[in-house]
Amino acid sequence: MSNNSTAAAEFDGCESDVGVDASDKLIRFVVHGVLLNLIGAGGLLGNALSVLVLTRPQMRSSINCLLVGLAACDTVLILTSVLLFGLTAVYPYTGLLHHYYYHVCPHLTPYAYPIANAAQTMSVYLTLIVTVERWVAVCHPFRAKALCTSSRARWYVLGTAAFALAYNAPKFFEAEVVARRDAAGALVYCVTANLDFRTDSYIVVYIHSLYMIVMYIVPFTALAALNARIVLQVRRAQAERARLSRVQRRELGLATMLLVVVLVFFLCNLLPLVTNSFEVFLGDQFEKLDPLVKTSNLLVTINSSVNFIIYVIFGEKFKRIFLKMFCGGGPRRRSTRDSPEHTRDDSFASCGERVSMRIARNGTLRRSEARGSCGPRGAGVGCGAAGCGGGGGRGARRAPSPAPAPTVYYPAASTDLSSAGASVANDARWNGHARHHF
Repeated sequence: MSNNSTAAAEFDGCESDVGVDASDKLIRFVVHGVLLNLIGAGGLLGNALSVLVLTRPQMRSSINCLLVGLAACDTVLILTSVLLFGLTAVYPYTGLLHHYYYHVCPHLTPYAYPIANAAQTMSVYLTLIVTVERWVAVCHPFRAKALCTSSRARWYVLGTAAFALAYNAPKFFEAEVVARRDAAGALVYCVTANLDFRTDSYIVVYIHSLYMIVMYIVPFTALAALNARIVLQVRRAQAERARLSRVQRRELGLATMLLVVVLVFFLCNLLPLVTNSFEVFLGDQFEKLDPLVKTSNLLVTINSSVNFIIYVIFGEKFKRIFLKMFCGGGPRRRSTRDSPEHTRDDSFASCGERVSMRIARNGTLRRSEARGSCGPRGAGVGCGAAGCGGGGGRGARRAPSPAPAPTVYYPAASTDLSSAGASVANDARWNGHARHHF
């Protein structure tokens, strides 16, 4: 932080406040001061509820571990958006929050700005990892057992966080705080760009070129390609929906939910992509697009806030657990169905016939086909008037079936039994390098 400019302060307040039209102040207040703050508050509540539900023992899985990390990133992104944009939009139009505008926010910005960019980067690549995880589960189901585990998911989250912090580390040196005097002679603090660090080469290489590649080109291309494959598998599974088991239908619902998350991600980040591209090519003329920048920041906040709503609408199990936790109700079902170990099975196709394999508690293997079928004649099993019995005797007692066993589900290799997944999103969505931040 630099305080040596206090003596040389001859401007009335900060330079960023000079020459701002009343209409611009109004737009900033409505978009950031009202809408962004309200949506951000709802998003913080929704993300907190999502974490509470996703961390329940019944929801334990690799995909939910990644979704918890995504919710944490969205929470950090919303907080920094409110601190940098939402609260600072109140004072220029209403005159309220003067102390925060000139004393608190300037000292927060050099730290909140790079943290916000790190949260954005982590969120983008967690979304990509979720997509890869779903792609493996859908298109390469027999490799999912080794790759899609909760322990690996935790390492993916930690590795993504380390990459995000390392990539955005230079942003801690982009801004500096200077002290000045306003028209009344009171001391105020302003945030300015560190021109010694933000050289022309730094802006061209790191802020413009590398940002477009890392935050947009690579993740957007990968997300589009992987989700296209997942959508094909979902459509094939829907065509054979009547032949799918209950667990496979649940997996199909999960795929639909995650596809909606990705769709919302693309819609909310299209405008930020356009505004960042315009900044690269327009240069000084970019200041005329400031209303679009404010709108893109609002869309970023919306994208970080709506995942909870998507989970409730499209996530059957998420909604059931949520209602059970907070509403004391929900559909009454057997408690064993809420546990992940009782809701999965290994399925595959053999000679065009669906066969379900279940591993029982005692280590034996059960093969279930049509419930009413009987074994071959000569195999020691006969069919009587009352059904199938050992030895074919009318009075023979029916052998007890094994107890329900914990099983593991992997989507079928054949196209008619494949379950689909999708990615989550959240976001190349911070217009972090826009000039109006400083």
